[in-house]
Amino acid sequence: MFLSRLTKELVQFEEKIDSWEQAIELASNPLLENGSIKESYVKAMIENVKNFGPYIVLMPQVAMPHARPEDGVEKTGISLLVVKEKVLFETDKSANLFLVLAAEDATNHLTLLQEISDFLSIEENIETLLNATNYEEFLNNLRGK
Repeated sequence: MFLSRLTKELVQFEEKIDSWEQAIELASNPLLENGSIKESYVKAMIENVKNFGPYIVLMPQVAMPHARPEDGVEKTGISLLVVKEKVLFETDKSANLFLVLAAEDATNHLTLLQEISDFLSIEENIETLLNATNYEEFLNNLRGK
């Protein structure tokens, strides 16, 4: 399950972020630090939203920034940024959860997407993420369900 990939080093909690670009950059930092992606991948994710709009907002409160593997994926990984205050896009869309997805190939991409979709399809899981203030609280709340 994708949650087993979300170690403490890959999950961040913030009160407020000034822009969606900054949210993508911050959410990507753990993957940059562990060598899963290159800076070019972060730039590609931001350019994709500028070119195609906020298609990364999959559902209310949830964005999944990603780009193509050739844009700078070194190894499959995922990171999470939880922002208490909504991060607004140029349209009427916003998000509080930023799940950065980096997949080496289509198989890994589809597997991760399915695992994330299964998790997000349970509304209580989204609330658990939004209500947590740190990684331990997030895990404890999930285990309590």
